[in-house]
Amino acid sequence: MTPSDRLDASPAHRPDPSPAHRLDAYPADAEGPRPAVLVLPGGGYGTLADHEGHDYAQWLSGLGLHAFVLHYPVAPARHPAPVTAAAWALDHVRHGDHGLAVDPAAVGVIGSSAGGHLAGSLCVGLAGPETPRPAFAILCYPVVSFLDEAHEGSAQNLLGPDPGADARAALSLERLVDDRVPPTFLWSTADDEAVPVGNTLRYAKALTERGVPTELLVLPHGRHGLGLAPEDPAVAGWSRLCAEWLQRGGWTGPGQDRTEPPEGTPA
Repeated sequence: MTPSDRLDASPAHRPDPSPAHRLDAYPADAEGPRPAVLVLPGGGYGTLADHEGHDYAQWLSGLGLHAFVLHYPVAPARHPAPVTAAAWALDHVRHGDHGLAVDPAAVGVIGSSAGGHLAGSLCVGLAGPETPRPAFAILCYPVVSFLDEAHEGSAQNLLGPDPGADARAALSLERLVDDRVPPTFLWSTADDEAVPVGNTLRYAKALTERGVPTELLVLPHGRHGLGLAPEDPAVAGWSRLCAEWLQRGGWTGPGQDRTEPPEGTPA
């Protein structure tokens, strides 16, 4: 399956922050109005990792969800450009003229690494107090804190060189969780050297303290940025557990569970 045409039409609800922002659609392998997922690849807010975009979208569409991969702005763009683009994209998936039948009450988000930080930013309301939040979230080895065990590359790409403590705190997700954060599945590996697992654990702790339904998976070994991890069977099982979580939440339907990226795509 290949993405549909670029979605250039803006919804009536929110102006497109930039016509250069690309949103690729991957229709679900199912009929009728479907849940959908906004896919936010990682890349340290400096680039975008295709295997955390295209490959995830292929997998999710096979589960019966429409998937939309956003090519959001990265450095030299700074905050709030990425979250503004992501909020526009979430609204467009719900209400835009993209030609797919979407259940607007069942639009979630998935993000990896810095894309996990961006997904979490939507979940904690950093796009604005009146901006609707995702219905559910999947965060893969996310960047969470810019204060503790911070990924400095993401911090500096998003905030600029040498960001101060106040700027760091304002975008540290573990400090911003409230009871409006949607149900969340999050996973990481215990020996991730790039984005320490403490980021995931801090966010999970904040979620559970606020009563947010949370599923946490910490695997013992695995490098950062594995995505669907087709080359690492010990890690690849996360997608099956996530698919089961989506099914329990009522966010999947008829369709084939494709947990491996299609032949010829990057791992």
